[in-house]
Amino acid sequence: MSVLRPRMAALPTELRRLIFLSARQHSTTASPSSSVSSSEVSHFSALASSWWDPQGPSRILHLMNPLRHQFINRCRNSIAPPQQSPAPTSRTLTYLDVGCGGGIFAESAARLPNTLSVTAIDPTPDVIQVAKTHMRCDPDLVQSSRLQYLNTTIEDLSTHLSPSPSSSHPASSPTSLETGSDRQFDLVSLFEVIEHVNTPHLFLEQCMSRVKPGGWLIGSTIARTWTSYFTTKLMAEDVLRIVPRGTHDWDKYINADELERWVARQQGWGQWRVMGVLYVPGVGWREVKGGEEWGNYFFGMRREG
Repeated sequence: MSVLRPRMAALPTELRRLIFLSARQHSTTASPSSSVSSSEVSHFSALASSWWDPQGPSRILHLMNPLRHQFINRCRNSIAPPQQSPAPTSRTLTYLDVGCGGGIFAESAARLPNTLSVTAIDPTPDVIQVAKTHMRCDPDLVQSSRLQYLNTTIEDLSTHLSPSPSSSHPASSPTSLETGSDRQFDLVSLFEVIEHVNTPHLFLEQCMSRVKPGGWLIGSTIARTWTSYFTTKLMAEDVLRIVPRGTHDWDKYINADELERWVARQQGWGQWRVMGVLYVPGVGWREVKGGEEWGNYFFGMRREG
């Protein structure tokens, strides 16, 4: 394998990321309006049957899930709660999990005591079927209808969403219904997703439009550095084989500072948060201060309310 694999390193960062965030295109058979890559759909379809095997190819996603919740709580707790806030046990939070895969995060979020609903979407039919099958193993999730899986993209979500009652109005109230086109959520999550899409800036804009005022968009991805190439491509895929070969495309990685600058230009968004993390074989995921500068990281942003 050539050590010259990481490309475009000679270009200034701002110019390189302007190319990537504003005009990057990859070959795909998906519709022009979709951020989905057909090659990514095929890759994850092949992994569908092993998604819920904690020792299988998705092992590191299972191990990462507790840190996802930890980071979400950190972001939400960083803002002073409003007066007369709901009791901790009341179900008020609505989630949209974009690129949910087999449902590792979506299921865990639906079981939280303050969750009203989780809508989880993924463009891969086989993966969504695995998620639905696993959900049926939990009678509480089935009976409560708190968790809904949809085989769709963020761009086509409106055509799949039915009007949903708001937690703040009686179901019989005409003002309690949001149509699919304008339905928004308290928290939109995209974990390990943005590095797999074709046009990250358009994808992010679609996700941001689904966040309620005062809500959060929270995700995770990987910085595009020589270190991340060594750890995620060379070691993780080729040497240790802890993730299937071809899972990552180094060219699609986005550095935290590049993403932060892009978010800063979006009107009505603030409270940028970031947390670097590192996977240690045999130990699991750990928070690493400054790790966002060279490897995996969580990011969060809040829509002004």
